[in-house]
Amino acid sequence: MIVNKVTDIIGNTPLLQINMKNNDWKVYLKLEKFNPGGSMKDRMALNMIEQAEKDGRLKPGGTIIESSSGNTAIGLAIVSAIKDYRFIAVVDHHASKEKIDMIKAYGGEIVVVGDDYKANEVAVIEREKTAKRMSEEMENAFFPNQADNFDNRSAYTDTLAKELLDELSTVDAFYAAIGTGGSACGTALGLKKRGSKVTINVIEPVGSILFGGEGKPYFQSGTGNPINAPIPKIIDYKIIDKNFYAKDDEAFNTCRYFAKKYGLLIGGSAGGVLFKALEDINSKTGSGTAVILLCDGGEKYLNNIFNDEWMKSNNLINHDIDKIIENWI
Repeated sequence: MIVNKVTDIIGNTPLLQINMKNNDWKVYLKLEKFNPGGSMKDRMALNMIEQAEKDGRLKPGGTIIESSSGNTAIGLAIVSAIKDYRFIAVVDHHASKEKIDMIKAYGGEIVVVGDDYKANEVAVIEREKTAKRMSEEMENAFFPNQADNFDNRSAYTDTLAKELLDELSTVDAFYAAIGTGGSACGTALGLKKRGSKVTINVIEPVGSILFGGEGKPYFQSGTGNPINAPIPKIIDYKIIDKNFYAKDDEAFNTCRYFAKKYGLLIGGSAGGVLFKALEDINSKTGSGTAVILLCDGGEKYLNNIFNDEWMKSNNLINHDIDKIIENWI
């Protein structure tokens, strides 16, 4: 395949099939790590910018400022580099060193907020307020505001959902992390729009408040909604059939298991989705087709999730997770 620019290779990511031991369900992992920025967020970064260009919110030579835990910022940095925009990412300590280094490598600038937050706390509100204020104070600046931007959601409706049905023809169960709701609800809407009778299942960290859970700190980044943070406007609760909560140790030890047993590096929120999805699929009888959306790769988490000392220091090592997974697949 010959392309003219890096954004031409966003999407059309591969599916990896895995086999269940206790039923005849076919399970496919949608590997979004194979997008150029290493995550599914490349899809919405491109769409948000292109739609803003079309309607005049973003003008030539402008500055893009966004609040992000890292993956959205990487996607925006790539698109900004190609389209010659200045890009500023407003992050907190949940953005891993690898993500920050990638943003800088693509020419992006970094503003860090939330210095007084604990390691497992997220400064979402402070990030968003800072990005909004900076965009208002700076001439020719655009704040995409991914949590409330419907161009985030439509990016998946028009691409990812189509890819799944083109490849599989039918999807009976779909599993995804939920944070802003862009990927989960966008893909769900796209599947339904194309006639699928799919069941939509979303996973958030224990401690996230999107479905009324008790708010408390968690380490999984780029997913869920911390206590006191507003609910993103683009979440469509009506289209969601079931929600699950993933513990940090379930998420991270699943990542480590799949790296060592399958040669597959995935990120923390992807690990949470994968564990809870396999748990649910294992409880089913008969047969069906399930897709598990794995949002990013583990290459950006080598200093925490895949670092033994960091895992031990945060009491996250749990060898029982390996045994549980091996009973399922």
